[in-house]
Amino acid sequence: MTAPPVLPKFRQQLILSVLMLCSLIIWLDNTVLSATLETLADPVRGLGANPGELQWATGSYTLAFATLMFTAGALGDRFGHRTVFSGGLVIFAGSSLWAAYASDANQLIAARAAMGVGSALITPAMLAILMWTFTGAARAAAIGIFSTSAGVGMAAGPVLAGFLLDHFWWGSVFLINVPVAVLALAGLAVLVPNFRSPTVRPLDPAGMVLSITGLVALAYGLIRAGQVAVWSRADVWVPIVVGLGLLAAFVLVELRVKVPSFDPRLLAQRTFGGGNLALGLLLFAVAAITFYNAFYLQGALGFSPMQAGLANIPTALGAIAGAPLASRLVRRLSLRPVAVPAFTVAALTMAGYGVLGLDTPLVWIELLLLVQGLSIGMVIGPVTAALVSKLPLEQAGAGSAVTNTVRQTGSVIGIAVGGTIMSIAYRSAIEPSLVGAPGPVQDQARVSAEQARHVAAATQQPALAQAADDAFIHAMHVGAGWIAVITLLGAAVLLVTVPAAGRKPEPDREEAVPEPQSVLEPNP
Repeated sequence: MTAPPVLPKFRQQLILSVLMLCSLIIWLDNTVLSATLETLADPVRGLGANPGELQWATGSYTLAFATLMFTAGALGDRFGHRTVFSGGLVIFAGSSLWAAYASDANQLIAARAAMGVGSALITPAMLAILMWTFTGAARAAAIGIFSTSAGVGMAAGPVLAGFLLDHFWWGSVFLINVPVAVLALAGLAVLVPNFRSPTVRPLDPAGMVLSITGLVALAYGLIRAGQVAVWSRADVWVPIVVGLGLLAAFVLVELRVKVPSFDPRLLAQRTFGGGNLALGLLLFAVAAITFYNAFYLQGALGFSPMQAGLANIPTALGAIAGAPLASRLVRRLSLRPVAVPAFTVAALTMAGYGVLGLDTPLVWIELLLLVQGLSIGMVIGPVTAALVSKLPLEQAGAGSAVTNTVRQTGSVIGIAVGGTIMSIAYRSAIEPSLVGAPGPVQDQARVSAEQARHVAAATQQPALAQAADDAFIHAMHVGAGWIAVITLLGAAVLLVTVPAAGRKPEPDREEAVPEPQSVLEPNP
C-alpha cells in the first residue's frame, strides 16, 4: 500500500479544522430539524405539514444517507476522497437552499432526501481524509478532537434553531448551511490533497437500488397506515410486503457478490449480529421518541423554539458524558455489566414519557432528558467499539458499513412506526370531541394536534384546543409504551449475545478502535 504524503503539522491542523466544520454542519442540520417540526406543522408560520409529511421530511434524509454511504466510500476510493467530498458539499449546499425556500411539504421532502445524498458522500470522505492525514498517536488525538464536533452540534443545534425560528422564518435553519459549505469547499480546494486508495473497491449498483427501493416501500406503507388509520388497506400492506421482499432480495444479492458493500454474513456472528440488532432497536427508539419530544415541548406545552432548544440541552450533555464514562467502566468491568443496565435505563426513560403531562414541572422533564442522554451515550459508544473490535482487521471496513447501515435503518423505521402509532392513537382520542363540529373543522382536527389548535383558534373554540392537547398526550403515552417495549427487547438481545466478563475480547483489540468513532455518523 502506498504511504500517504507527510503533511506539515500546521496544514494538518487546518485540514482538521475544515473536517470539523463539515461534521458540525451535518450534526447541526440533523438537530435543528427536530426543533423545526412544530413550526413546519403550523399552517400559518410553516407549511401546514401533516404528521406523515413530517415523518417523510425526517426519514427521507436518513433513508438516503443509510443506503448511499457505503457506495460513497467506494466512489472515494475510485475518484479521490476530496473529489467526492466536494461533490457532497455542493449537493448539500444546493439542497439546503432548496429546502429553505420549499413552497410545500413535498418539495421539502425531496430537498431533505437530496441533503441525505450530500451527507452520504461527505461522511465517509471525512473519515478517510482524517485517516490519510494523520498517523500514529496524532491520528488517535485527531479522532478524539474531531468527535467533539458531534457533541457541539447536538448541544448547539436546538438552541441555534430556536434563535433562528424566533427571529426569522423557518427556512433560515437550512439557509445557514450554505455559507458554511462554501467556506468548507474553499478549505478543501486549498488544503486537502485528493487522497485515494490504491485498492479500488467495486461499485454495487444492484445492492444500492434494491436497498433504496425496499426501504422506501417499507417506510411508505408504515407511514401510510398512520394517515388512514387502517392496516388492511392495499395501499398499506402491499408496500410493506413489497419492501420486505426487496430487502430480502438485497440480502440475497449481497450474499452472492464477491466483494459486497453490505456483508450480511457478518450478522450471522452471534455477538456482531446481536449487538447490531440491539443498536438498531435503540436507534429505532431514539428516532421515535425525539419525534414525540418536538411536538410535546412546542405544541402541547407551548414552548417557544428557543425555550424548547434550551430544554433539550440536558440530552446532549448526558450523551457527551455517557460515552467516556462507559469507556472507563468497560475497561474495569467488561461490556455487558455496563451496557445492559444502561440500555435498561434508556428503556425506562422512554417509558417515562408515558407519565409526562401538560402540568409536569420542567425540572422533572429536564431530569428525564439528562438520564436518557446519559444512558444512550453509555450504550452506543462502547457497544459500537466492541463490535468492530471483534472483527479481523481486513473485515473492519465491511463491519463498519454494516453497523452504520443497521443504525440508520433503525432510525428510518423508528420515525415511520413511532409517527404512525402517534397518529392512530391521536385520531382515536380526538374523535369524541368532534361530535357536532362542522365537517371542515372535523377533517382538519383529525390531521394532527397542530391543525386542531389552528382551527380552534380560527373558529374560537378553546375547548377543541384543549381536547387536541389531551389527545396528543394520550397518543404520546401510547407510543412511549411501545417504544419502551422495543428498547427493552434491545436490552434483552444485548444480554443474550454479548459475552460475559470471563469471555470478553482482549483489551488491546478493544482499545484498537477508539470509542469516539462510534458517534461520527449523524442520526436524525
